[in-house]
Amino acid sequence: MAHIHLAPVNPPLGVNPNYCVGKQTTLVMKEKVFSLSGDTFHITDEAGLEVVQCRGTTFSLSDRKEFMDTRGNPLFSLRNKLIAIHKTFYAEEAGTGRILFEIKGKFSIGKSKMVATFVNASTQQPVELLVKGDWLDRSATITMGGMVVAQISRSVFNMRELIGGQQSVSISIGARGFEKDRAERP
Repeated sequence: MAHIHLAPVNPPLGVNPNYCVGKQTTLVMKEKVFSLSGDTFHITDEAGLEVVQCRGTTFSLSDRKEFMDTRGNPLFSLRNKLIAIHKTFYAEEAGTGRILFEIKGKFSIGKSKMVATFVNASTQQPVELLVKGDWLDRSATITMGGMVVAQISRSVFNMRELIGGQQSVSISIGARGFEKDRAERP
């Protein structure tokens, strides 16, 4: 996927303004090679500094993943909704159990399509993001009202994936426009 310049989004967009940055940035999500659950990731910024950790739960019906800050403090749990017509994920805030956001799959032939909904922390208004992906290009675009706010890409053949079966995904995020801890697989 070609790198594009993303327009800034103002006010900041997300459920936790502490994770918004003042410039366009790229985050890289790398799956940990030797993980019992198979779903342990480290999310780093362009400088290689860890931003967020994600640990999968080995035995979980809801395919739960725990997201933590760099000190290991819990931020939220991402879960698969078990009874839903379309694939649905939701995030529960650590400590309160409050639903922070929901991501629902939508029917689409040949492409992946999801809708993420949440209440924006900076405006207290509901937000809907559309995620459209292409299986052949291994990329996705995240839009809000038709404006691109983030772009996701994944290498087709990298040694990490070929040898260890581990994924590496990048997400480019517009200035002050998206939270670092919302990087997701297309």
